[in-house]
Amino acid sequence: MTTGSAVRRLSAWDAERLRGLAEEYETPLYVYDLERVRDNAARLQSAFDEEEISYAIKANTTRPVLSTIEATGVGAECASAGEVERALAAGFDGADVRYTAVNPPARDLDYVVDTAADEDLIVTVGAADTLDQLAERGFSGRLCIRANPGVGAGHHEKVSTGAAPKFGVPLDRVPDLAAEAVDRGFDLVGLHAHAGSGISGGDLEAHRELVARMGELSRTVIADVGNIEFVNVGGGLGVPYREDQAPLDLDAVAAATRDAFGDVDARLGIEPGRYFVADAGVLLTRVNTVKPTPETTVVGVDAGMTTLVRPAMYDSYHAIRSLAADARTREPVSATVAGPICETADVLGEDRSLPDPERDDLLVVGNAGAYGYEMSSNYNSRPRPAAVALEGDEARLAVRREAVADITGLETWSE
Repeated sequence: MTTGSAVRRLSAWDAERLRGLAEEYETPLYVYDLERVRDNAARLQSAFDEEEISYAIKANTTRPVLSTIEATGVGAECASAGEVERALAAGFDGADVRYTAVNPPARDLDYVVDTAADEDLIVTVGAADTLDQLAERGFSGRLCIRANPGVGAGHHEKVSTGAAPKFGVPLDRVPDLAAEAVDRGFDLVGLHAHAGSGISGGDLEAHRELVARMGELSRTVIADVGNIEFVNVGGGLGVPYREDQAPLDLDAVAAATRDAFGDVDARLGIEPGRYFVADAGVLLTRVNTVKPTPETTVVGVDAGMTTLVRPAMYDSYHAIRSLAADARTREPVSATVAGPICETADVLGEDRSLPDPERDDLLVVGNAGAYGYEMSSNYNSRPRPAAVALEGDEARLAVRREAVADITGLETWSE
């Protein structure tokens, strides 16, 4: 059975401590609670106690988060050469690192092949063409094939990967590619597929179908080419972003996954990312403008789509809470929380009930630990925010705040 609280709501974060962090480190500021990361890892390991678990590190690659997750004993799933480098630097053993790129650039493959010679990491291919490119570089090491199972799921069409032709080898072509890989001397160790990101209870039937198809594929491949070590059916386990949304029943998901997979002579694996870190992080932002309009009260803040792009890109919902010391005594208003970017999409939340806002109020945005800082940008020449990691009573700067000079320092043009 899983242990610990299944979800950390925004109301559970200590307002006084967050106000102190904002004063010390300024805003916008990401805050990560490493103990919550451990709690989430323990809950996953309890539910999926028979499975091989890897962390999809694209969700959050800050060093304290990576080091914390590495210490729990899980592996690392990496989508780029840069993520491989960061995983190894954080202490992940090379044998527990899997490079699962989509249409990998040549320089990525150069780095990964060189690194695999010393680290024994696993390289996942999603196209026969990539197999050729690995052979051209002299790689014959541990190989995994990504299948396109023809079924996708997720919180938004932009992150539903399982049926998109961009991802993986068509299911019916995998057995032939597996046989070819073995004939060419590759060490075929696994198969992989992924349905999408942010899978909720309503998507579980699609997840079960993906797992069932991978189970059938695995039995075919093993019968054709011999044993493999693992079959990874992806991650995408969703978390409740809305305050009234129930969390996933991990024990039920784990049981359903095993049942759908069936009898396969290989270890079943999963690779959550968001689940480890989403509710372990928040974003602090300061109100800089309050503008009543006939439609709504526009609350302008110093964080925007360059800080947290998920609302603009995916129409994602993030809970927002006022941390004003006297918030409970103020009358609520319907507010639109908007950032400083010159785009209509630069809105963190619409139709939100907030205590009547004032300039310099501190707001906190929930579930910002996954795909927050990772997807931040310098659009409008805005420096990226700082990030702080909490370890018990201690707070340490994890990522310093960028300055404009950090952006312009990359430019080489001179008059």
